[in-house]
Amino acid sequence: MKLILTIAWRNILRHKGKSLVIGAILFTGAFLMTLGNGVVSGMAAGVEKNIINGFMGDIALISDKEKSDNVLLKMMGANVETITTYNKIRTVLAAQPYVRRFLPAGKNLAMLLDEKSATPGFAYLIGVDFAEYRKMFPDNLKVIEGAYPAPGERAMLFPDFARGEFYKFYNIWFLPEGGKVVKENLSKDALADLAGLPVSSSVVMLGMTSGINSTSDIRFPIKGIVRYGALNQIFGHFCLVDIESYRECLGYFTAADMTAQVPKEEKKLLAMASDDLDAMFGGDLVVEDHKKVPVKAVPAAAAKTAEDGVYNLVFVKLKDGTDYKEALAGLNSALSAAGTGVRAVPWNKASGPIGSMALIIKSALFIFVMLLFCVAVIIIVNTLTMSALERVSELGMMRAVGAQKPFIAGMFLGETAILSAVFGGAGILAGIAAVKLIPLLRITTANDMLQLLYGGKFFNPLLSLPDIALTVLQLAAVTVIAALYPMRVASRITPLDAVTRD
Repeated sequence: MKLILTIAWRNILRHKGKSLVIGAILFTGAFLMTLGNGVVSGMAAGVEKNIINGFMGDIALISDKEKSDNVLLKMMGANVETITTYNKIRTVLAAQPYVRRFLPAGKNLAMLLDEKSATPGFAYLIGVDFAEYRKMFPDNLKVIEGAYPAPGERAMLFPDFARGEFYKFYNIWFLPEGGKVVKENLSKDALADLAGLPVSSSVVMLGMTSGINSTSDIRFPIKGIVRYGALNQIFGHFCLVDIESYRECLGYFTAADMTAQVPKEEKKLLAMASDDLDAMFGGDLVVEDHKKVPVKAVPAAAAKTAEDGVYNLVFVKLKDGTDYKEALAGLNSALSAAGTGVRAVPWNKASGPIGSMALIIKSALFIFVMLLFCVAVIIIVNTLTMSALERVSELGMMRAVGAQKPFIAGMFLGETAILSAVFGGAGILAGIAAVKLIPLLRITTANDMLQLLYGGKFFNPLLSLPDIALTVLQLAAVTVIAALYPMRVASRITPLDAVTRD
């Protein structure tokens, strides 16, 4: 082995030009493979961080009636099934040692109404308790105008991205209550109409839940204009509203509805079959003095809270270091045993197209690295093969003095391995340095697709020991595959070939 490496090193020095060409290819390939793996890992970690910590947690609980796990961006705005067992769910979640925090929420599509326009606009409503939402997602958004709503206040937090989109449809610039136009926050279209800009501090929404005929058009006062820290153009389609107003808008039972008691007379009427109802209007009519039956007030101790109403989702965050698969399986088992009627799904399935886009971009980057892998192999194979053919006389003489085919093949493999170790190793080190340097440059973008690639607002590639090990394995694979054909060509050269060539 020592003799093979010694001869291989001598040959590298004798053919410096070709060695430098191969070395440059290996350096470039190793550098780009290291950087590519860093970008892929950084993107995966960044998207996961932004979605988990900024929008929906590690796990989403959805109704067993849901046919699809995708509930965040359902096709054609299809409604999300309701959850009416939150009291049971809360008990189950509180008992799990791996659950750090959870938040019940409503989520469905609503229509934005405007009497001046025949064309409606649409937005997703997220109904939450604002105080609990801030505890669950403390850093996911910034209030750029107005303020956060007070606890229990009917209010809406309106995304600045949706504000710009709705301005194109309705020519209305939405402001928070008591707010003024902030020139720096105007869209290009609104800035062009600054002199006569029509403004409004409230928005009328009509719930779009299918199968419910009691949805209401609700006027929401806008308390604040918000901007999401990352993926603003995606998350900017979601308006945050208080949970009770959300339920009223979507036609669900509110906590106030559940607090009211139905009198006995009305319960009997509601319980009547259709034939009994028809009988009420047959025969002689008995006219009684019409008196409105008062609704009995519920004692304070029995009063319902907002948590007793209807939800569509429960967002769950896990404690650091939790085994994700075990937590998901354990939570599903506990929820099923408690008869909650819900199931736990991972964030990437619940987020639908967002999780899919991250996977698509990750796959595209992986394919790019593999293409680079193939190009490097082809160029190195071609260069080494030409080198073998140019050294027919040398190799033939070595065969004539007793060198066997494995020795010749090992010599070419040794040359490639030395070049790979020197130049490829330098490329890996340069790639690691680039991955460490790039975050310091604070390269940023407002484009959501690039933010998916960046892993957030800032370009932040990330390398771990497994990523570096993967790059080393890729480089080793390039070395072996690239040397196979030249090794075969060199080992088949005979002394007769050397004599013929001379």
